[in-house]
Amino acid sequence: MSRPRSRRAGVESHFEALIWKYRLITLVPVVMSLLGSLSCFVIGTYAELSVLNSVLQGRFTHTNSNLLIGKVVGGIDYYLIGIALLIFGYGIYELVVSDIDPRQQDPSDLRRNLLNIDSLDSLKQKLTKVIIVALIVTAFKLMVSFEVNSISELLQYCGGVLMLAFSSWLIGRIGKH
Repeated sequence: MSRPRSRRAGVESHFEALIWKYRLITLVPVVMSLLGSLSCFVIGTYAELSVLNSVLQGRFTHTNSNLLIGKVVGGIDYYLIGIALLIFGYGIYELVVSDIDPRQQDPSDLRRNLLNIDSLDSLKQKLTKVIIVALIVTAFKLMVSFEVNSISELLQYCGGVLMLAFSSWLIGRIGKH
């Protein structure tokens, strides 16, 4: 009677070891999100350098200044998306695969806790904050070039500004609870 039980325990042990190794499949989205993050940082830097090049060459006027400001803000937006992808990759790795040892050894509490993700809710909360900020920046980029031609458009513009301010206030409150 003990033989079937030990055989079952051996099969169960091997199966659990296989399941435990299967978590490494999450390395695919981790690596892809880190590569996506790098891509966003490169695209954002290209946008910023493009505007800087235009300014240094004197290729700006009052009429295209809104376009240049939109490109600068667009570059910031790419950086924020890159940060969101970085947080996602970092968080998935820490939650599923392993703690990142160099972070644990960093003497600075600020840097060590910056991306401290100990639960799925923590990851979700950090991602939500970055995504909302990215949406605010995108809205700002669109509002820079918004032309007001009537009272109703002015009211819509003011409503948009109020919604952005409210969103920013909500982000601040999330961190306090």
